[in-house]
Amino acid sequence: MLAQRDEINLQLLKVCDAAVLGLAFWLAHFLRFHQMIVLDGLVEIASFPSFVWMLAIIVPFAPFLLETQGFYNHPLEKTAWSSMQKIATAGVWLFVIIGAAVIFLRLEVPSRSVLIVFALLAPCFLMVREQLLIAAHLRRIRSGKSGESVILAGEPACIDSLMSSLTETQKLEISVVDRIDLTSRPITDFVNSLHEHSVGRVVLAFKSMEFSTVQRAISACEIEGVDVWVSTEFIPTTVAKPTFSAMGTRNMLVFQTKPSSRWSLFIKNLADRMGALMGLILLSPLLLLVALAVRLTSQGPVIFRQKRAGLHGSPFEMWKFRTMHVDAEQQKAELEAFNEMTGPVFKMQDDPRVTAIGRFLRRTSIDEFPQLVNVLRGEMSLVGPRPLPVYEVEKFEDPVHRRRLSMKPGLTCLWQIQGRSKIVNFSDWVRMDLEYIDNWSLFLDAYILLRTIPTVLAGIGAR
Repeated sequence: MLAQRDEINLQLLKVCDAAVLGLAFWLAHFLRFHQMIVLDGLVEIASFPSFVWMLAIIVPFAPFLLETQGFYNHPLEKTAWSSMQKIATAGVWLFVIIGAAVIFLRLEVPSRSVLIVFALLAPCFLMVREQLLIAAHLRRIRSGKSGESVILAGEPACIDSLMSSLTETQKLEISVVDRIDLTSRPITDFVNSLHEHSVGRVVLAFKSMEFSTVQRAISACEIEGVDVWVSTEFIPTTVAKPTFSAMGTRNMLVFQTKPSSRWSLFIKNLADRMGALMGLILLSPLLLLVALAVRLTSQGPVIFRQKRAGLHGSPFEMWKFRTMHVDAEQQKAELEAFNEMTGPVFKMQDDPRVTAIGRFLRRTSIDEFPQLVNVLRGEMSLVGPRPLPVYEVEKFEDPVHRRRLSMKPGLTCLWQIQGRSKIVNFSDWVRMDLEYIDNWSLFLDAYILLRTIPTVLAGIGAR
């Protein structure tokens, strides 16, 4: 009911999808093995046992990846396009895992056609399964068999506001058997309603009602063994999302302003480390050549190290190829009048402190490549708000700007692909960072990474 999926049903659904995807993979092999579909030019391929290692990855990992993308959330409210996007993102990560198994475990893919056909069949199978389940669920709702009986209690205006916020489909999922104004009616009326209607759930909605009344209502439900859902309208927020947790023996209501999906964040961190390691290995010849070029064309260290503000403002030492003369920091005070960025950040077109090789490195963003070391060490992410120097963070005038520190800083971000140095208002920069944080997903990270490549190659907005 309303954003809560029964855990048993969720696990059964994941098992069902594992079976569906296993069937899709077997069918893909069957079609290729019998040469009904041939895409890789091979006449014959190995029998199914040679493909079992891929099935061993698909069956357990695919439902898990679908869950991290929110595929199982709010099935009645999703559009088909939204479901396809979540399936596609999960599919990309599934093929990344299969690719990693091929590279690191030296496993063989006997036929690419099987994987291609599977990639086409799997979304179709999942969409058919989802639509059949939704149709069956809607039939049960409209027949009155699955509408849960609930009591709404609290302040009348808040109860009305709660009901108006529900969609028509969500309203069908519940049957309101009583509405009780706890500001005017005694708690005994509430208890009598519990006895009369034998409900399993009570929803409390209020803003300014006395907490002693709320406590008595919750205690009454506790005695009766009835679940209580409490609307959080009494603590107005604009961005923070409430969740429930515990600290020791104390129950805690948690308000979070950053992504809370632990599994998705775990995958993001794992992808960061693997991507950084592979990047350093593949780019090592280029990194050596650039280091040599910096050494030969200017005096000073090859790597520029600076204290930057990391997650929650925690300082770390960020690396990049040195693109300025060694006395650049001393010259900055003289150039403050030429700052083209509003706010605490310093940006300047044709900065005289930049070396000749430095201009090329900045234009191509090659100067940022050493930050892969920071990513590998867990101080940065591949995608996230760009890290600012600690002294610039200390100059933040608007407290809202500090919320950009609630996620790990990254090599690239929305700012990077939407103008970079063409954006001269720091508030616009922060707005993009907060847009990224509020809408974060693995799909968004993949989108930003893909968009970053042509942006960097074209040198768009670079200085």
